[in-house]
Amino acid sequence: MFEKQVYTYRREKLRQNCKGGILILPGNNESSMNYSANTYHFRQDSNFLYFFGIDKPGLAGIIDLDENHDILYGNDPDMDDIIWIGERPSLAEFASRAGIDQTKPLATLNSDVQNALKKGRKISILPPYRCQQMVFIADLLNVQTNELKNYISEECIMAIVSLREIKDDSEIKQIDYAVDIAYKMHTTMMRMSFPGTWEREIAGTIEGIALSHGGSLSFPVILSIDGQTLHNHYHGNLLVEGKMVVTDAGCESPLHYASDITRTVPVGGKFSSKQKDIYEIVLAANLDTIEKIKPEVYNKDLHFNAARIISEGLKDLGLMQGDMEEAVLKGAHALFFPHGIGHMLGLDVHDMESLGEDHVGYDETISRSSQFGTSFLRLAKKLKTGFVLTIEPGIYFIPALIDMWRRDKKFSEFINYNKIESYRNFGGIRIEDDVMVTQSSYRVLGKPIPKTVDEIERYMTA
Repeated sequence: MFEKQVYTYRREKLRQNCKGGILILPGNNESSMNYSANTYHFRQDSNFLYFFGIDKPGLAGIIDLDENHDILYGNDPDMDDIIWIGERPSLAEFASRAGIDQTKPLATLNSDVQNALKKGRKISILPPYRCQQMVFIADLLNVQTNELKNYISEECIMAIVSLREIKDDSEIKQIDYAVDIAYKMHTTMMRMSFPGTWEREIAGTIEGIALSHGGSLSFPVILSIDGQTLHNHYHGNLLVEGKMVVTDAGCESPLHYASDITRTVPVGGKFSSKQKDIYEIVLAANLDTIEKIKPEVYNKDLHFNAARIISEGLKDLGLMQGDMEEAVLKGAHALFFPHGIGHMLGLDVHDMESLGEDHVGYDETISRSSQFGTSFLRLAKKLKTGFVLTIEPGIYFIPALIDMWRRDKKFSEFINYNKIESYRNFGGIRIEDDVMVTQSSYRVLGKPIPKTVDEIERYMTA
């Protein structure tokens, strides 16, 4: 946990921006895999972590939005708990670490909520994302789960987004640490990416690195020689010469701040000329877009900057044709770059996404596009000092998408479908870094991970 002043400050800032009633913040509970006593790895709710910091199941908190008053609900461990999971601090000790002076047994939460309702106090919740929590909150409010939407507070959502989107120095330190561990994960992947290795061997090894440094994966490892599948979690392929390995992987720090890094490397350590040509285009989009990061820049503009660089590069190779400004404006680039340039990063790898992607990435100055590709942009609004975001351009050759667009003659004035046939089995390339917006510019977080063609080839063959 951070110092208790961090949590008291956060709750007080929330009170200043979200008025009226009480906010119920239940923590997560254990979730069973195949029978009740065999559970998945526990992951605390990120909003509960942000305001209370306690990384244990079986807890809930109430933030009184009218008064400087908060309550932590839970139970002290009994002898069975001590026997099976060991001793742990008392509820009062946890509360003290979070700057809270009142604790109550978890069973009293229901009556407290009902009493607040009888007094006519406003009850606010955040969007629940686990069925278990939906049922728990519905029981507290004595309503059906489909009625929970009536208690979700948009005012609290926006207040929390405004708090969590700005990272302080202690949070940046955590993300730096997580990227440093990602350095070890990705450089290990590079040393293992040779013919005869199974994808699962690499995926399992780098997950072990995350665990061995006090955290876990920030999301399931995306690793494949079929890099044209953007979120490929299948790890059953054998690495062969001529393919590339796309690895999108990150870890959490011990306090659950995430890293999210992607590197693409050639199996065997040497890019072919065709692979190098495409890789250099993606790298140029990555580097140039990062250079343009600063406060008050719209992230949507950064997305289109990368799209233009990718389109111009593909035109130079004869894969696109015509006016590339017009091609990007109309969305022709999305055949090759069908996702957004990046997203917020913090306590969640897609930070705060449980609160609603549009609440996090858009505001009153900008709305989501309906255009294919651009519609997947998670973060479009103006950047601010303290934002942490990913920059992850890519080029992919997706046979099914190519066939559909070619059949429909879609953007045939911009796309050379005959030329594309020679790239049909190319796969994909993505390069991703984690970047903080500073007062006037940016800082790429963590230890630099080999990224240029020369750096990757030297590292893999050293």
